[in-house]
Amino acid sequence: MTRIALDAMGGDNAPVEIVRGGVEAAEKLEDVKVILVGIQAQIEAELAKYPKAVETARKAGRLEVVPASEVLEMDDEPAKSVRAKKDCSINVAMRLVKDGKADAFVSAGNSGAVSASAIFNLGRIRGVHRPAIAAVLPTRRPIRPLLLLDAGANMDCHADWLVQFAIMGSVYSRAVFKRTKPLVGLLSIGTEDCKGNELSKETFPLLKEVKTIDFRGNVEGHDVFQGQTDVVVCDGFVGNVVLKTAESLAHAVGYFLKRECFRGVTRILGAMLLKGVFKSLKQQLDPDIYGGAPLLGVPGAVIITHGSSTHKAIFYAVKAGANAARNDVTGLIARDIAEYEANRKTL
Repeated sequence: MTRIALDAMGGDNAPVEIVRGGVEAAEKLEDVKVILVGIQAQIEAELAKYPKAVETARKAGRLEVVPASEVLEMDDEPAKSVRAKKDCSINVAMRLVKDGKADAFVSAGNSGAVSASAIFNLGRIRGVHRPAIAAVLPTRRPIRPLLLLDAGANMDCHADWLVQFAIMGSVYSRAVFKRTKPLVGLLSIGTEDCKGNELSKETFPLLKEVKTIDFRGNVEGHDVFQGQTDVVVCDGFVGNVVLKTAESLAHAVGYFLKRECFRGVTRILGAMLLKGVFKSLKQQLDPDIYGGAPLLGVPGAVIITHGSSTHKAIFYAVKAGANAARNDVTGLIARDIAEYEANRKTL
């Protein structure tokens, strides 16, 4: 049974949506145990809303509560607060992974705090320079989601870091998304080899030499959602801007469609006929179903999901954490990073 340490106090909708999502995961996902971590009285109050599901899950050994006496707020300074609040739910849940009492960690809390706690408590996989947040994005091909990394953990990067991001992203794409040979692209301002800033131009030739990835070259912003690339690497500043812009655009398009569809009786009738189309489009663009963003490079499956996550997002994040743990993403990253570093030393 795969054990998921779920930070019940993290996120804008905690603990209400977090606990609900955890209960749904414990009820519906086979061979998954959800460990809710946080203020016990608050968690139990939420669990009381689902008596039948909770009783069934607890009898089957699929639901547990582990108390934590402190909460790390969304506006707390990440690194400082993680050190000061040693018994906050993020730290307690992360220590469960460290101590082998959980196989994966999931949180909708402060992403900077989760990253800091992971590094403080778990450390880094041997040979990894910096862990990276890998955002999962939809593409034109529903069965081919894309990993964008780094999506915000490292603002200023070195070329070697981006190479390792490509290796780690390829591992995750193979192990979890079952891509046989993931295509890797380097985000730049043109597809030509010579295009880009100093960082991308320094990274390009290094990526070409990595034997464990399939590097297709530079990709531009408009290539991200085409479904022809599986992993796109960039520094955390650029990646976070791309991610937030994409999220904003998705919301804006939804608003524009709704506004235009209700301008007159004819349009309203037409919108009713296209109701199925709109529903399908909404499902494809729904960020909840992509299971949050894995933090790659730490020895353990760590999933960071959006601060405004609903119970649905938490359910899929738990599922993603279980998949990462079962497929030994940590071990595969350690192997490929070691191979890359060994090859570099022989050149």
